[in-house]
Amino acid sequence: MTIFYSPNILETSVLSEEESLHCAKVLRMKVGEEVLIVDGTGGMFGAKIVVPHPKHTAVEIINRQVTETGRASRIHIAIAPTKNMDRLEWFAEKVTEIGIDEITPVFCRFSERKNINLERVEKILVSAMKQSQKAYLPKLNPACPVQQLLKQATESQKFIAHCYEGEKRLLQQLYNKNESALVMIGPEGDFSPEEVEMALQNGFQPVSLGESRLRTETAGVVACHTMNLLMTL
Repeated sequence: MTIFYSPNILETSVLSEEESLHCAKVLRMKVGEEVLIVDGTGGMFGAKIVVPHPKHTAVEIINRQVTETGRASRIHIAIAPTKNMDRLEWFAEKVTEIGIDEITPVFCRFSERKNINLERVEKILVSAMKQSQKAYLPKLNPACPVQQLLKQATESQKFIAHCYEGEKRLLQQLYNKNESALVMIGPEGDFSPEEVEMALQNGFQPVSLGESRLRTETAGVVACHTMNLLMTL
């Protein structure tokens, strides 16, 4: 069944212009056809089309099919935007499908990209949420300098994945599925030594994601999948 996203569906019973266009003009849905609507905060509703219109499609809620309360231990990944935005967008799509609660783009000393189109990434998150039939939309934070993130992080578990030599345990050996966690992933040129040292001083633990050297976006997906897998055990 087709899924649409509408954060205020219980208040308005009308889809956004973008979703209305997709419903009425692209899919050519008719009066009476049934759909699913997610609100991004845990609600999934069965509905039927009342007025198909390319700008304001009206629906009637039939039932509440899913009410997710969310998980107590949140997964947050802070990642340096990649030089090629396609790779960061791929990361955003895949971690949403796997399961993530929060994403923060961070600018580091060796970051080759210093800007990011948050609106485009948000659309990718919405699309991935619908495709994977989830009712929760991950929180996308504004991009910030890595120093700011280090000082503001509040998670009980804080990890930094870097490529420098030194004692590092595997993420799966340190991660506690009962506590919220933040994993920080650096840019293509890695974090600077000063950034790593600052992270350690702010309570971050150095971790390894395996023997292979991973691309930035791959490292983010591996970290997300590792924590989700451990949550199921």
